[in-house]
Amino acid sequence: AAGGGWRCCRGVDGNALRWCITGALCASFLGLGMSIAVLGPTFPNLAANVRKNVSDIYYIFVGRSLGYLGGSVVGGVLFDCMNASLLLALSMLATTAGLYGIPWCKEALLLTVLMSVIGGSMGILDTGGNVLALNTWGSEVGPHIQALHFSFAAGAFLAPILAKMALGGYESEELPEAEKTNQSVLKSVPTASAASPTPAPKDHHEDFLWSYIIIGTYILLISIFFFVFYAKGSSAQDKAKASGQKGKLAKHHWTLIGLLFVFFLFYVGAEVTYGSYVFTYAMVFAEMTESEAAALNSVFWGAFATCRGLAIFGAAFLYPGTMILMSLLSSAASSSALAFFAHYRISLWVGTAVYGASMATIFPSGISWIEQYTVVEGKSAALFVVGAALGEMCIPAVVGYLQGRFHHIPVVMYTAFATSVITVLLFPVMYKLANAPQDDDSKEVSDTETCRALLSNSRLTEDEEDEEDVRDWNDADFEVIEMNDKLKNSPTERYRKIPEDSPAEISLQPHLDNVLGDSPVVVEGSPGRQNGNVDWEKS
Repeated sequence: AAGGGWRCCRGVDGNALRWCITGALCASFLGLGMSIAVLGPTFPNLAANVRKNVSDIYYIFVGRSLGYLGGSVVGGVLFDCMNASLLLALSMLATTAGLYGIPWCKEALLLTVLMSVIGGSMGILDTGGNVLALNTWGSEVGPHIQALHFSFAAGAFLAPILAKMALGGYESEELPEAEKTNQSVLKSVPTASAASPTPAPKDHHEDFLWSYIIIGTYILLISIFFFVFYAKGSSAQDKAKASGQKGKLAKHHWTLIGLLFVFFLFYVGAEVTYGSYVFTYAMVFAEMTESEAAALNSVFWGAFATCRGLAIFGAAFLYPGTMILMSLLSSAASSSALAFFAHYRISLWVGTAVYGASMATIFPSGISWIEQYTVVEGKSAALFVVGAALGEMCIPAVVGYLQGRFHHIPVVMYTAFATSVITVLLFPVMYKLANAPQDDDSKEVSDTETCRALLSNSRLTEDEEDEEDVRDWNDADFEVIEMNDKLKNSPTERYRKIPEDSPAEISLQPHLDNVLGDSPVVVEGSPGRQNGNVDWEKS
């Protein structure tokens, strides 16, 4: 009983530890979202701090994006060979160091280097956080990974507010694409609003500095929890759990990972592209006022954040595949309305809201879905994140280039429709590959069925032979018993029955007497026959 109580307490402690890990991961992704989004409202201040125009330092986005890609790849490799909690804690320390150093950076090149360091550390955190959540909860990860990505969206929402408070209400121009992103990377090519050379006044330097200090301190505090988890060895247990699932690899594991890489590339690219250019589209093509265009942009991101929060509860009773299918169908319908009926105001507003809501759950649901069919390790998660980052970098840049070449075509709407069609076509292919039977499993099943069939046939043959032997013995015993009954009758009774018997029976009786009397071979057949012979002799 004491042992059972100890195991129960240990189970309770393990479950509490899993919830603590989830809470720390959500807090870290909140800081991750703030670290990403704070660059937008403070971008003019950074330009003034390095004595450059806003249009001259766009390459810091490229530096951070490249650092993020490199961090995702390196983090995926390191996560498979070292403690996850320690790796996440160290990456958060690197993010803190970069955030602390940015306000005092006076050189554009040094600022780009710091941005690359921050991007690399955030790539490690993004990759490792998803895998650690999978290893911690396994098949129950759905609501938790939705909460993880909702925390990122909440951080991206809070960062501009925090920056505005730190700047004391100073109205600085923001990068539209810096406000919100699905993953953890900003697009590398700034939009027109970012190119306007409006450096911030120098007397706001200290105010702008505090927004980075606050976010960096918050991330530093969260990193302490991961050092505590490392001391408790929780990640080692998760690694052991993950290593125990090695045999769960799907038949087409790397094909699935590659297709999901492409899937996330188009999905994230479409989301960031629409969020970045819908403001411009509303003013140029829909002829809206600036306030109306800003409201339309807010509707998109508001629906996105709201639906991502609701998905935490929806994932508790809906399968990830169901959530993906619902999102893909909604995005296809809304993008069709936006591409072909956006000239109607109601279609533009409703389509934007539905499109934002449909894009909210695809990325976390995709990770939960693939985990049901194969093992998601560090390298696999790194490919997911790299695909999302490439889509976030490349597709908005391509759309911006095409929109500049074809001024009268709403490229952003046609891009939303095309990417929706691509993702809708990719998902059934991935589903088919994920459910392909394993060759070894089918061979083992066929071998087992063959063995069972052979065993059942052999048992059936033996049983049939035994039944035939028993039948023969019973027939022989029954014949002897009949003959014994007839022989036990007295001669007088036999002769009385002669008139009643048929001639065949009369002629057969002496023959039977002769056979029983002259054939010792028949007597040796069975014990019943021996007893019958003894009775005949006594009579």
